Amino acid sequence: MTTAAVFDLQIYAASGVELRTAQLRLARQRLVEWGLQVTLDASLKARSQRFAGSDEQRLATIHRIADASPSIAMASRGGYGLTRLLDRIDWKRVAHSVSRGTRWIGYSDLTALQMGLLAHTGAESWIGPMAIDDFGRDEAAGGVDEVTRDCFLEAMRGELEAVGFRTDAGFDGLDVRGRLWGGNLAMLLSLLGTPHWPRIKGGILLLEDVSEHPYRVERMLLQLHQAGVLQAQKAVLLGAFSDWRASPLDRGYGLKTAIAHLRKQTPTPILTGLPFGHVPTKVSLPIGRRVRLVVDGRNAWLGW
Repeated sequence: MTTAAVFDLQIYAASGVELRTAQLRLARQRLVEWGLQVTLDASLKARSQRFAGSDEQRLATIHRIADASPSIAMASRGGYGLTRLLDRIDWKRVAHSVSRGTRWIGYSDLTALQMGLLAHTGAESWIGPMAIDDFGRDEAAGGVDEVTRDCFLEAMRGELEAVGFRTDAGFDGLDVRGRLWGGNLAMLLSLLGTPHWPRIKGGILLLEDVSEHPYRVERMLLQLHQAGVLQAQKAVLLGAFSDWRASPLDRGYGLKTAIAHLRKQTPTPILTGLPFGHVPTKVSLPIGRRVRLVVDGRNAWLGW
C-alpha cells in the first residue's frame, strides 16, 4: 500500500523516553513502504530520567519540528512530559506550522499539546496513531492493525471524510454539529482551570483512557459534569477505557455502571463504541474541526 502523493513525516519524542530501537526501525520501514519520506528526529535518542531529554531539550524539539513544518509530525510514543512544557511553548510558532500544512498527530500525552494548541490558537491537529505504539509492533505482538493504517493514510491524504461505529441503543435520530475536541481523559482533566483549557461550548467531546478503574473514570467524568463542561456539549463520545483491573469490592460495578450513572446526571448524549484509545484499532480524527454526528439505529457516523 502506498500513498497517492509523497509526504514527509518526522518522528519525534517530546514526552517519555524512547528505548525501543528495533520497533522504531520497523515503524520507519513500514511508513516508507507506504510511500512516506520518513525522518527520525534527534530527540529519539535523548535521555533524561523517564523523559526524552530535559525539559529544555523537549521544548526545543517541539519548536524544531514546528519550524521544519513537515507534512506530518508524528510522536513516537506518549507517556508523560508535555504538561511540563505548556507554559513555555510558543503556540503561534506551532500554529504557523499548521498553517503551512503540518498535521500534528498522536494521542495519550499528546492530548496536552493538542488541547493547548486549540486553546491558544484554534489550530487543528489530529488524534491518531503514534509511530512505535501502532506501527512498530512485530507480527508476534499483533503487527499493524489494518483499520488504523488505512484510516491514518486516508486522513493524511485528505481523503477521509467520515468514520462509522456501532454505539449503544437509545440514540437513534441524533443529529448534531460541533467542534471536535478532547482526547485522553486524565490529560484533559489536568488542564481544567488552566490557560491551556479549550473553552468550547456546543462541541463534541471525545474521551478515552488506559489503566483507569471505572470508578476513577466516573470520578473524572463527574468533575467535568460538575464543572459545567459536559452539559455545555452537543454530545460526548467515549472510546476505549482499557487495561484496568477489577476489584473484589466492585460487586458488579463496572464501566457500564459508571456510564449509566453519568447519563442520569446530564442531558448531553453520551455515546460509546468509538474505535479509539490505547487499543490496536483506532481511527484518525481532526481535533478542532467542526464535525457532524449522526445516529441511525445503533449505527453512528462522525463526518467533517
